[in-house]
Amino acid sequence: MRFAHVTSSDHARPRLVLVPGDDEAVFVDELFPGAPATLQALVEGGEKLLEAVAEAADDAPRHPLSPFGFASAVLSPPAILAVGLNYAAHSGELGLKTDATPTVFVLWPNSLTGHEGTTSWPRRLSESVDYEAELGVIIGRPAKDVSVEAALDHVWGYTVVNDITARDIQFSEAQWSRCKSFDGFTPTGPFVVTADEVPDPQDLHIWTVLDGRTLQDASTGQMVRSVATLITSLSQSATLLPGTLISTGSPGGAGYSRDPQVFLRDHSTVTVGIDGIGELTTHCRILD
Repeated sequence: MRFAHVTSSDHARPRLVLVPGDDEAVFVDELFPGAPATLQALVEGGEKLLEAVAEAADDAPRHPLSPFGFASAVLSPPAILAVGLNYAAHSGELGLKTDATPTVFVLWPNSLTGHEGTTSWPRRLSESVDYEAELGVIIGRPAKDVSVEAALDHVWGYTVVNDITARDIQFSEAQWSRCKSFDGFTPTGPFVVTADEVPDPQDLHIWTVLDGRTLQDASTGQMVRSVATLITSLSQSATLLPGTLISTGSPGGAGYSRDPQVFLRDHSTVTVGIDGIGELTTHCRILD
């Protein structure tokens, strides 16, 4: 199943929809009394709530999806955990060493935004803003000290993430959260695909197209640490709560490492995509 948060002028808040077809939307909050209004509520409700939504949606009215805008695929996750240097090609091109344990940092919730949104930043803060296509993993049930063999059983679904990064700030500060957490620097979506739709998260084509030019073109099979391994590692020190978003790292092809360098410019359009999950587009504005 595919879910999204959509926006419209006649509703103050994003609404959760089930997306059964390319241009079809079922409003989840209309399915039955007490139906979840957000993806977070749906995830926290567990398998029985998901089954109830799926059953009720079979006979529910379909609405065209195309008139709506998209909010972030995840709205209020309990944590946003990002993993750096998880593809050897990317760590190599940045001149950084892949450590024996995952490089982990947090992203701030203000950075979340949706498909076809406009992300802007002041020129005075950075003119070296880069793209990073990443597979996003959403935890479905609490994960604590889980084994690699059981780790994927804790995954609720997957989404697409663009981990936008101010490279000049990244290389001037020891911690990476700020350089990746400007307002709108973490687009997600447009869809969350339930885990049963992705048999093997290490067998997915992932790519980036910037202003019509393909700059990243790889496979999630090239991760240094698999999704299961990351969940196992992260769950050793803290319980991963339902709804937690894990952004699993970016493949090679970053703009920073190119000669000449390629950064997001004023009026750039960048699309990151993952086969079977979706394509996520962001429009860029640099403010003087």
